[in-house]
Amino acid sequence: MLGRCSQADTGNPTDAQLWTEEEGLSPMAIATATLPQRGRGARFQRGVQPYLYLVPAFAVMAIITFYPLIFQVWMSFHDFGQINFRVRNPVPAEFIGLENYIRIAQSKLAIPNFEFIRLVLFNLWWALSNVVVHVVIGVLIAVVLNTKGLRFRGVYRAIFIIPVVIPQIIVATVWRNMFDPDAGAINYGLQAVGGIFGVAADNPAFHLNWLRQPSDPISWLPLPLAYFAMLIANTWLGWPLNSVVATGALQSIPGELYEAAEMDGASPWQKFRNVTIPFLRPAMLPYAIYGFVITFNLFFLPFFMTQGEPFGRTEILVTQAYRLAYERRLFGVAAAFAVYLFFLLLIVTLITNRMAKATKSYAE
Repeated sequence: MLGRCSQADTGNPTDAQLWTEEEGLSPMAIATATLPQRGRGARFQRGVQPYLYLVPAFAVMAIITFYPLIFQVWMSFHDFGQINFRVRNPVPAEFIGLENYIRIAQSKLAIPNFEFIRLVLFNLWWALSNVVVHVVIGVLIAVVLNTKGLRFRGVYRAIFIIPVVIPQIIVATVWRNMFDPDAGAINYGLQAVGGIFGVAADNPAFHLNWLRQPSDPISWLPLPLAYFAMLIANTWLGWPLNSVVATGALQSIPGELYEAAEMDGASPWQKFRNVTIPFLRPAMLPYAIYGFVITFNLFFLPFFMTQGEPFGRTEILVTQAYRLAYERRLFGVAAAFAVYLFFLLLIVTLITNRMAKATKSYAE
């Protein structure tokens, strides 16, 4: 290898050097001229390639989400019925503008016991009351289970998840049977408690018609007894997950904070208010908003447990929209109902998030 030498070592010019000298260009100039082109191509590839990976997901979303939403909004502006769904010789739907929305807002639908404002207010109260009860019970039980020295904590937490994994139709059916006025476990339990205090088993208070009683149990509160039956059933179903979320937040609190608070002479309530609650807020508030949306759209309890009784007073928006579409075949009205539901949930979520500052951390 020592006996060999390159053309550069001997001083003989290469073909590239001769060509560039004839053209008046140096190799450095050529390299400099080609670099920007390669750089632009690489930048274009890096900018476009990530979006190409999203194309399959967007295609699926367009088919199963975006198109149905757009078609639903289109339906809400038309007198759309079952005849318009015919595959052979379909009848074009008549454009009626905002008539479906106006009829819903003014409660002018030919449906027994339909009052839109009452339906919206009951739906809002139903979701809000459930969320408050679920969060309070879930946090309290999480605090108890987080106590040092408590045995079998893992077993308790596993048992609490059982209601979540049971199919919803089974939950609604079991609770409906438990609230049966003649053979339900709830009335039998009330009779057993009354027997301890010497109250006769044939007392009317032990034979409540939980799901059909038309009169309100509390005179100054316009809520039927079926509402409280649904509240009990949904509380049994809803608080365990709140407890799980609260447990995770409690375990993330540094123990040094409780030690510092105890050294300052803080009482248990002061430690809970000044240490526990600020660390629970970033986890519990977003989950409470999520729970509000889920409960607002909770279909199976009003539909399978109470069937909207008594007199439609336990109907919520989603069950009413279902009845409009699949029982009365008023698809255009049902579509307008769903649009109302969407914007109502959007407004409530934005207001709640702004007032509660749910997206802020405990350090802000």
